[in-house]
Amino acid sequence: MIAPTSFFGDYGCHVRILEEARILRQLGHEVAIVTYHNGHDVAGVDIRRTPPIPWRYHYEVGSSRHKIAFDVLLGMTTVQTLLSWRPDVIHAHLHEGALIGRVASCLSRVPLVFDFQGSMTGEMTDHHFLRPDGWLYRPLLRLEGIIDRAADAIITSSGHATRLLREEFGCRPERVETVPDCVNADIFRPRPRDSAYYADRASLGLPPEAPVVAYLGLLAEYQGTPHLLQAAALLRERYPKVRYLIMGYPAVDTYREMAVRLGIADRVVFTGRVPYEEAPRWLGLGDIGVAPKLSATEGCGKILDYMAMALPTVAFDTAIGREYLGELGIYARERTPESLAGALATALELGSQAAVLGARLRARVIRDYTWTRAGRAILAVYDRVRGVPARVPAAQPYAKRLPRRS
Repeated sequence: MIAPTSFFGDYGCHVRILEEARILRQLGHEVAIVTYHNGHDVAGVDIRRTPPIPWRYHYEVGSSRHKIAFDVLLGMTTVQTLLSWRPDVIHAHLHEGALIGRVASCLSRVPLVFDFQGSMTGEMTDHHFLRPDGWLYRPLLRLEGIIDRAADAIITSSGHATRLLREEFGCRPERVETVPDCVNADIFRPRPRDSAYYADRASLGLPPEAPVVAYLGLLAEYQGTPHLLQAAALLRERYPKVRYLIMGYPAVDTYREMAVRLGIADRVVFTGRVPYEEAPRWLGLGDIGVAPKLSATEGCGKILDYMAMALPTVAFDTAIGREYLGELGIYARERTPESLAGALATALELGSQAAVLGARLRARVIRDYTWTRAGRAILAVYDRVRGVPARVPAAQPYAKRLPRRS
């Protein structure tokens, strides 16, 4: 796997990379992940890192001009890995990884699978790194299409992304396969209201019976963090007991200052980075999950975590949100703080129906979004690009129930 990011970093894109590697190993395959110098090592995962660059020791999240140097080193490390450890498949994440992977594929004559997790130009626009009316936009859009079409196969995290590749970037339909983000529902599960639960609430300053709206993910404008804080301010007088548990990074100080300006500092708890293995513990303190992501092209795996935890889930009305939540989601129709506040109010008024809705969301995850199922679908793609008979049953479209086994 080629991962042009500071792996592992306790957020969505990294979780997909990690869980794919884990399930492939469980299904009997060796996986080496080539990635940037920065990042946490993960026990049991073969991670091969680039050398550092002297002027940049920070983690790279999203678009950055420093990634050019990181990617040059990533390409060199990929070639070194190919010389010492010949794989059967090159599995590239993100567009930079797919570009490096295409070169590596040509040099090694090993097929390339591109793990598409969102539009490159869409992400750069979301991060304000690129303007749609700027002179670079159209050349980069053309480059994005070239990278997409160069892969032997593409797997996407949503049906929406699959349609985007087929309809807007001209990818051949038979080369694109939907393998959605998934969740381990044995780990992400509702937390009992025991003494440890109340001790954890107390450690964060959460009143014992206060309703808690929980967010877990990156803190950024395109993730909707300002919208969430502004919505909380709009609901301050109507729901004085509600607390907002905001877990993630970076820019924690920036958003803490924003909460002060909005007059809700006493209602919001910022935890900073939460290690992935600790996520179920702290997410289990929530009563409602919120996913205010604004991006129209990227995945949103946190929604599946909320569903597995049986949390009624509020999200903006996007294609990916609809795909995961279906009719069980509580949607903000417009991407505004006012609309988000209205959806949160709907969730806070559920009363006894909250448990029923949460149970239905968890059942949907267990039925449709397991990593074992995703792993089998990935292996079927590997076999197809290698031109060998499938060794595992092809996965059904994930909206359908798998057949029961005796």
